[in-house]
Amino acid sequence: MADKDAIGAIEYQLEEGRAFALGQAGRRVEAAIAALERGGADRELLLTQAAEAVWAFLIVREAAGFRNAKAVFEAYRVPPAVIARIGIVRR
Repeated sequence: MADKDAIGAIEYQLEEGRAFALGQAGRRVEAAIAALERGGADRELLLTQAAEAVWAFLIVREAAGFRNAKAVFEAYRVPPAVIARIGIVRR
């Protein structure tokens, strides 16, 4: 019984960590999209930052078992210009 309790506690901590990471990644997406909407001198940089934030969020979501990227695009109102850049690595 003690082993089962220990495993349950570890699983709870893992889920808590995933939820925290997912929340942080979602806030980064919100901030990046908001910055893009406000505009700025370097639109290319804002687009790149937003695409990287969305990409990271999708990875965290997938690790948590959520695989519907379209739901993210709709919920966060991700512009097509950002979607087109997701996964592109710039040097």
